[in-house]
Amino acid sequence: MHVQSRRTIAGAVAVVAAFMSLSPVLAQDYPTRSVRIVVPFPPGGTADAMPRIIGDWLARKWGQAVVIENKAGAGGNVGAEVVANADPDGYTLLSSPPPPLVINQNLYPKLGFDPLAFVPISVMAIVPNALVVNPVKITADTVPQFITLARANPGKITSATQGNGTTSHLSSAMFQMLANVQFVNVPYRGSAPALQGLVAGDVDIMFDNLGVSLALVQGGKLKLIAVGTERRMTSLPEVPTVAEALPGFVSSAWFAVVAPPKTPQGIAAKINADINDALQQPDIVKRLADLSAEPVGGTTAAAAAFMRQEVERWRAVIKATGIKLE
Repeated sequence: MHVQSRRTIAGAVAVVAAFMSLSPVLAQDYPTRSVRIVVPFPPGGTADAMPRIIGDWLARKWGQAVVIENKAGAGGNVGAEVVANADPDGYTLLSSPPPPLVINQNLYPKLGFDPLAFVPISVMAIVPNALVVNPVKITADTVPQFITLARANPGKITSATQGNGTTSHLSSAMFQMLANVQFVNVPYRGSAPALQGLVAGDVDIMFDNLGVSLALVQGGKLKLIAVGTERRMTSLPEVPTVAEALPGFVSSAWFAVVAPPKTPQGIAAKINADINDALQQPDIVKRLADLSAEPVGGTTAAAAAFMRQEVERWRAVIKATGIKLE
């Protein structure tokens, strides 16, 4: 090898090494200004409440503002695309439930971003999905009673969802497939407006995460028939699971933080560590419990592995139910 070539290679290696050495330094100083967390769904639901709870704590720890910005639309794709195109410096993050991270690539013919290119930071918490109904419109009190009612009224029961392709939509489709019943899908722009429609009696039922709907159940405005977890919840031991009457039905919502593609791992690890700290705080745990949420946390690698599993799980549901979005 020529001396000049060796010098060129050595110079290139030195530049790369110098750049890589900056990452821990940058991460150590991070953040030096306000951080924006984009939520790809409207205010009012658990998807909005979760990052606000964690963001408030991070703002105090960091001594920097953490700004929550709602950018709803296209099943979460609008907000996700904003973050996908943001600078990979840790100052724009995405906090989202499953759709734009693990579901939409199996539903939409084309996305303006690659969900798998995001840098996973943390799965903050998981919340059970549950079958909640308008108590005036639906007289059934159990899953078997509800299935009997639905079979006697094919295509007449209206099912509110957070939007096409959301976990509530797929949960409804899974229930219909397993129970051999047929609902009318009524998509809204997020959990909050869907629950408003359900309380008002504009629609009959909803498969919603318990984060917001449980308060409406406790206030007598909605009726909780069953939860979508594999086992009964410790906090609601008297409420049966859907799977007790309908084996194979499992559905939960989770809420993750990811960074734009090519964000340095040092910055991702710093944010991950600070979110893990937040999830250990008793007041945070209590506030999450009020949303029926169980803290998850863990490493960035664990978050990445979990999301890969979820891609496969929901892909199987979409394939089996034949859901398509144009």
